[in-house]
Amino acid sequence: MLYTVKELSDLAKVTVKTLHHYHRIGLLLPHSVSDAGYRLYGEEELERLQQILFYRELDFPLKQIKQLLDGEPERLSILSSQKQLLQANRSRMERLIQTIDESIRCTEKGVRMDTNKMFSGFQSEQEWKEALSRQNEYLKEKYAYDLMEENSIDVDAMNEAAQEAKHFMDGMAQTLKEGIKHDDPKVEHLITQHIVSLNSQGHMTTAKDFAAQARFFVQDEFHRNMLEAQQTGLAYYLCVAAEDFASKQG
Repeated sequence: MLYTVKELSDLAKVTVKTLHHYHRIGLLLPHSVSDAGYRLYGEEELERLQQILFYRELDFPLKQIKQLLDGEPERLSILSSQKQLLQANRSRMERLIQTIDESIRCTEKGVRMDTNKMFSGFQSEQEWKEALSRQNEYLKEKYAYDLMEENSIDVDAMNEAAQEAKHFMDGMAQTLKEGIKHDDPKVEHLITQHIVSLNSQGHMTTAKDFAAQARFFVQDEFHRNMLEAQQTGLAYYLCVAAEDFASKQG
């Protein structure tokens, strides 16, 4: 059975505009186009759309979803992976809801909430280990470096560092998207603030250290792909900006 764009839109509860966009970027191509010019979708396209929407529920960017699906993995493998991600997300949401409920009860009773329970449900040590597992396996295999050798993660520190790193990378991606030159004061300010933040976390990072790290990101395929998945050209833009910044610092 074939479905028109409108029929697929009604079935999947997505807008026609969204389906047109998915077609335009090559994420979801129609099975065929009728003589009258109507896009038609079959069972394979329905399954691919389902997979796309699962990934969107997990906040994966469209570019990364396309890369994941174009690798032609088996549908069962994709669904199993998505199920694990959704279950982890559900568990975390359930813990957050419990924390909110406890906060409401304490507020209604006018009592102080146990500080050990106030942040239950936020990124946990196990969740951090799971999130870093793929990167850690890669580093151990290629560089014989164990990212989690200590078997202990400071959750609060990791949450803070991750939030700051995301803010920095989002800022760099945005300046690149806007066509701002790598040596623009706005870019230099982003790098300065990032290095200050790294040092406040106890990393003792100099401008030269940061430039070396940025070069590593370009040279290493795993880390380069991570940055390029966020914004095309980001790894190289970051490297050039960091090296220029370091040269000005002496």
